[in-house]
Amino acid sequence: MKKIVYTVASFMFFMNVAKAQTDSVSHRKLKIDEVNFVTSYYHQSGDHSAVTGGVGSENLNDFGNSIDLQLSRFDKKLNKHTWNFELGVDVYSSASSDKIDPSTVSSASSGDVRFSPAASYLFENTKKKYSWGGGLSFSQEYDYTSFGGNMAYSKSLNGGNTELSAKASVFLDTWKVLLPVELRGDNIDNNNFKYKQGDSAPRNSYNLGLGIAQVVNKELQVSLLADIGYQTGLLGTAYQRVYFSDKGTQSFSEKLPDHRFKLPIGLRANYFLSDRIILRSFYRFYTDSWNLTAHTAELEVPYKITPFVSIAPYYRFYTQNGVDYFKPYGEHCMADNPEFYTSDYDLSKFNSSLLGVNFRWMSAKGILGIKPLNVLELRYGYYSRNDGLKSHLVTMALKFK
Repeated sequence: MKKIVYTVASFMFFMNVAKAQTDSVSHRKLKIDEVNFVTSYYHQSGDHSAVTGGVGSENLNDFGNSIDLQLSRFDKKLNKHTWNFELGVDVYSSASSDKIDPSTVSSASSGDVRFSPAASYLFENTKKKYSWGGGLSFSQEYDYTSFGGNMAYSKSLNGGNTELSAKASVFLDTWKVLLPVELRGDNIDNNNFKYKQGDSAPRNSYNLGLGIAQVVNKELQVSLLADIGYQTGLLGTAYQRVYFSDKGTQSFSEKLPDHRFKLPIGLRANYFLSDRIILRSFYRFYTDSWNLTAHTAELEVPYKITPFVSIAPYYRFYTQNGVDYFKPYGEHCMADNPEFYTSDYDLSKFNSSLLGVNFRWMSAKGILGIKPLNVLELRYGYYSRNDGLKSHLVTMALKFK
């Protein structure tokens, strides 16, 4: 808690100094638009750990923090240039991951720290109503390294009532292969698994997001979204075990195809019911080359208590059919000669619900006596799945302007 207090205090000092500097120059100079700080705590419980073949504790705790700094300037043609810099740090511990090698509690098995900086640039032509930009990202944890890049374009039409958008991104990732402790070493039967302990394995992802947003009238806004994705490389997790009915207690590493095509299509609709109430709805259909299909439906109802304070309860329902490669603990059969197999319940047939509430307080004059603090948000979500997985997520977001 002391770390959070010190961090917020340093933000206040930083913002006051920055404001004093930028207030004295013209609007065309580079200035700080805002600083955002987000901290969250996530706790999960369940009894279908994929690390131990679909049985065992799924307890997980994650404490995440991120800060992003947004700067902008206008050029002589009044075009806007925006730079964004973000840094994320997650610290987590996992009871299931500790079963990769039960004889040790090293950071490789019981917990880890994820470090993820990112930077982006956006150009906005304020007269012709279009924008373009791009960004770079990096993520590092014990057994995983990721390099990412993206490019985006958007165009407003019909007096701002229509917007077309496109975003292409690529993530070039590398796994450090970790096998279950009993499957390490030479001459061990792992059913011709391609990788050995300590090998480097690629996982690359390519995505193209397309969207069209339309203002129908003063009450209704709708958006149609598609996010086409393709993955290649080691898409399974080497340390997740699978047990076969005809192999007794002998374990094998999960095997999944080395490529995957994804196609989610979504529809979003926002309806302004009154000056105080908005109905935000979302539906998404998902399908992929692993024959997984899924449906998501979400409704959020922000209510303005005052012009500056709002509360927004929300609910999301999700259902998926599961992939053919999935079977629970001990139900795969080696005699069937399966090419791919997993006991990861994330790929099983299940339904889930997410119920939560978001509290938002905004003021141009400052919040809690902190003048640069422009927005304070508190969010809580409770997630439950019909296979017994449950989780709680608490998030606090602060915006300094």
